[in-house]
Amino acid sequence: MANHKQAAKRARQTIVRTERNRFYKTRIKNITKAVIEAVEASDKEAAATAMKTANKYLHHCVSKKILKKENAARKVSRLQIKVNAI
Repeated sequence: MANHKQAAKRARQTIVRTERNRFYKTRIKNITKAVIEAVEASDKEAAATAMKTANKYLHHCVSKKILKKENAARKVSRLQIKVNAI
C-alpha cells in the first residue's frame, strides 16, 4: 500500500497503463497469428495483406512505447521471411 500521495498516484497510473498495454499486446498476438495462418494456408495474397497490417500496427506500437524499436523490427523481419517463403 502506498504511504505517500505521489506513490498512490503512481500505483493508479500503473493500473491504467497495464490495462492499456494488455489490449495492445493481445492485438499484436492476434495480428501476428493472422499472418502465420495465411502463410500456413499458402495464401500469398492474404499473407501479404496481413503482413502489411502487422507491419503498420507493430510500428504504431513502437510510437506508443508498447514495444521497443528493435523488438518490432525483429518481429516484422521474422514474419516477412515466412511470407517470402511462400
